[in-house]
Amino acid sequence: MGDRWRVETDRTVCIGSAQCVHHAPDGFRLDSGRQSRPVGPETDADERVLEAAESCPVEAITITLLGSGEPVFPPEE
Repeated sequence: MGDRWRVETDRTVCIGSAQCVHHAPDGFRLDSGRQSRPVGPETDADERVLEAAESCPVEAITITLLGSGEPVFPPEE
């Protein structure tokens, strides 16, 4: 069985660029205020969701491993 991720969007940082929706349309939606939110807070590890997080111009998306909380994105420095 593969990794599971917790995906969160910091709505105080999100500027509504919709890059996340472009890269992972099954993983993200924009609400009526044009703020990004994950479709679900937990997901199977998915390259498209990672690309969405990496493409966010303000790094509003964080991904951690479910269970351990280990950062997937942004990576620890």
